[in-house]
Amino acid sequence: MQSSLISKIEKANRYAQERDRITFSELEVKFRGENDNYNTGYKDSKWYCSCHFFASWSLCSHTMALQKILENMLPSEALTTHYETAR
Repeated sequence: MQSSLISKIEKANRYAQERDRITFSELEVKFRGENDNYNTGYKDSKWYCSCHFFASWSLCSHTMALQKILENMLPSEALTTHYETAR
């Protein structure tokens, strides 16, 4: 293997451990829920989900799960939700 490729692999491994280097500005996922599959994501500083609960509350278990999974890689505004006040 070329030394330049080895160097890039080593750098990639280091970056993978330093997750604070990554900040999502937008993302879209297919979320397999218990009842259906949903289009869930973050765009223009807002969460969205195609589930019925999100339409009423602007949050749901799918968006909250993504916040927990990606918390160190999301901008701070993506981590604030209304669920603290809904509890």
